[in-house]
Amino acid sequence: MGSLSSKNALVTGSTSGIGLAIARAFADEGANVTINGLGDAAAIEQERAGIEKDFGVKCRYSGANMMEGAAVSAMIHEAEEAFGSLDILVNNAGIQHVAPIEEFPDDKWEAIIRINLLAAFYA
Repeated sequence: MGSLSSKNALVTGSTSGIGLAIARAFADEGANVTINGLGDAAAIEQERAGIEKDFGVKCRYSGANMMEGAAVSAMIHEAEEAFGSLDILVNNAGIQHVAPIEEFPDDKWEAIIRINLLAAFYA
């Protein structure tokens, strides 16, 4: 058993890239994990099932939109309900947009603030 057996983790932005690697590392140490993010539903299910198969832990998926505070709060509550507790939270989700300040679109700025800042607050 790994050092995190009996622990439950949630990693936002974890359906690919660094977030998925973090979720897999927790699973490798024995933690049950909730993954979250956007992407192709079949690919996400393949990753979720792969974590369970590869590491013998429980893995669930939440498609909560990190731009919506209520959805973030609900995701946390659902993870606690599913596993009985939530011991580890990694606020990994994040976005960026590159443009000169005078050309920076308001909608992109709002999305950056919602995902990179407010989602962590609501979690």
